[in-house]
Amino acid sequence: MTSTALDLIHLSSPIGMLELTADAENILSLTIARNGHTPLEDEPDRPSPLLERAAQQLDEYFAGTRTSFDLPVRFVSGTVFQRSVWNRLAALGFGEYISYGELGVEVGKPGSARAIGGAVGANPIPIIIGCHRVLASNGRITGYSGGDGITTKVWLLAHEKIAHAA
Repeated sequence: MTSTALDLIHLSSPIGMLELTADAENILSLTIARNGHTPLEDEPDRPSPLLERAAQQLDEYFAGTRTSFDLPVRFVSGTVFQRSVWNRLAALGFGEYISYGELGVEVGKPGSARAIGGAVGANPIPIIIGCHRVLASNGRITGYSGGDGITTKVWLLAHEKIAHAA
């Protein structure tokens, strides 16, 4: 499926431009601009009722009035392992966090922190699927693949009042 077949919307946020894609039934991706750019920035928006609902919920999240998302999502890529990680992340609530090690144990892959980190970093729907809620066992931020990296993760953690180590 080419990107032109997907619904598409861009919206501004406190962490930069967001780009969301969807099919007729599900959110498929959310990209946080990196260095001010998103992959489909030159394409015109093709809004849909689902994307407008997502934009409203994201606006409420950033305003501090929403703590959970009520949006259908579908992972169009990813291995069985990655999807298991993303599904576990989807169950984390606002203000909750988990360590890479704990996440590995919960998805049946103890001792696989590096693989867990790769799966977390490949999450195609950040914020809605809260990959920013994963920290090292000592509470440190080890990285973030969305937006402008650690700066973006620090903002999201502070927004949700999740304590972390510098």
